Amino acid sequence: MWVAAAGLVLVVVVPFTFVILQAIFPELGRGSLAAPFSALAPTLSDPALLRLALNTVGLGIAVAVFSSLIAVPLALFRAWFLVPGAVVWDALMLVPFMIPPYIATLGWIMTLQPRGYLQQLTGFNLAAFLFSVPGMAFVMSLNCFPVVYFAMTRTLAAVGARYADVGRVFGASPWQAFWRITLPLSLPGLAASLLLVFAMAIEEYGTPAALGHRIGFTVLVTEIELRVSDWPVDLSGASIIALVLVLLSFSAFLVQRRLLSARNFQTVSGKPQAIVKRPLGLLAVPVLALFALVAFIAAGAPLLAILATALSRTISGGLAPDNLTLQNFTNIWEDGAGALKALSLSLSLGVATALVTGLLGAIASYIVVKTKVRGRFVLDMLTVIPNALPGVVVAVGLILAWNQPWLPITPYNTSLILLLAYCCILLPQPVRYTTAAFHQIADNLEAAARVAGASSAVAFRRILLPLILPNLVASMLFVFAVATRELVASLLVAPVGVHTVASFIWRQFEQGSVGLGMAMAFVAIILTALIPFLVLSALRRFAMRQDVL
Repeated sequence: MWVAAAGLVLVVVVPFTFVILQAIFPELGRGSLAAPFSALAPTLSDPALLRLALNTVGLGIAVAVFSSLIAVPLALFRAWFLVPGAVVWDALMLVPFMIPPYIATLGWIMTLQPRGYLQQLTGFNLAAFLFSVPGMAFVMSLNCFPVVYFAMTRTLAAVGARYADVGRVFGASPWQAFWRITLPLSLPGLAASLLLVFAMAIEEYGTPAALGHRIGFTVLVTEIELRVSDWPVDLSGASIIALVLVLLSFSAFLVQRRLLSARNFQTVSGKPQAIVKRPLGLLAVPVLALFALVAFIAAGAPLLAILATALSRTISGGLAPDNLTLQNFTNIWEDGAGALKALSLSLSLGVATALVTGLLGAIASYIVVKTKVRGRFVLDMLTVIPNALPGVVVAVGLILAWNQPWLPITPYNTSLILLLAYCCILLPQPVRYTTAAFHQIADNLEAAARVAGASSAVAFRRILLPLILPNLVASMLFVFAVATRELVASLLVAPVGVHTVASFIWRQFEQGSVGLGMAMAFVAIILTALIPFLVLSALRRFAMRQDVL
């Protein structure tokens, strides 16, 4: 409890407290507590705020629905059937999550816009779909659906097909068995992943800014960025709108909690049983075609657009052979602009963030689900708050908290401030995944270990941790992927002269070197994809030895 509380105070409470203080005291940044609450009424009475909130909620729901429609069928086949090249497909499904949303969006714009890559190849474009609310939600879903895919794969594997088989024996059709038995038992993983997708969607800045601006569709996070970046800067108004985002995310959290309360989802009550996966049979070709189609649309098409741009001498030159060159990749290797240093820093921060959030997430979710200690609901609430805070607001909170002249020691203006920002933003990922896993583990396993003389730590390490390890590792891979490409926080809190991959790419775009920025993005995506692939392969071998999968 104390470890989790101390970690959450440092990572979540400190920046969030200063966001609240900034919302209350408009002059806080100047060291004054004058005129408290004076910004509250003007901000909340703005007639545009309701429209922004409705747009935000609608976009979040649309992205969650699209993500589940893409991910759940794939996860079902992956969990229950012998899919050829399953580990490769897992790695490919993780690639969309590793592509920075603003980079993927730019790739889709260059592909689908008039005279884009698609029109150059086929003679038509899909600009009308891309520059629409459904198109924007679909593009965001291609980045978010891996959250649902990996969560549901692990959850469906834990549930197994045996319960559905019993339903089939009693006359249920395959669809009825799935809808009435499998899906309700899988609700913890589905609800947790959809909560994360909703929170990711309502706080995503890059895609709504790039696509929504062209169709007049604005959301809360773009309004926050506008108030922070445009003169006159309105930190109090931005903080108040950020608190509205927190309320929206917290409402989704309460819905998830309501769905999971007063129900029993336990499917692991004794020694884990080996899951015998079934051959696909006649479904082999359609299933492989489905995996290939999703992988191409979500990963292949954006990567090809990024690569085409990285290989172009000029953007206006298009796909002509004489416009292709390796000069942008050569510039990265020569490291004239500090590209290799930025890549090394991002990879290091990604690993560190995954380890810290994985440890805190596992401990916090264990306390919330498996203990009766006082304050566990508050602990659970603190873990969901960061995902509702846009990166720009987290960065402002960290600056206000740690850039105080009276502090004897501060992480401000060091790389540690980046680690704090990433941990605050990404902590909900491991918490939601491991919470879903703990809900499926019966209490009698830990109780039996305690009767046999094991301490709480031993029971956790020897029994519970191996059972939640697939969910925990999957969430840590997501944390690593996001941390290596986090943009807004990197731009605001990175020390002077220090660049991450995201800030390096952004600076290249600002300077007009789009090809160099895309080359850096392509290299970073390929390198960060190798680590999850190796981890997933090792996890699969471990699971096979333990007879879990």
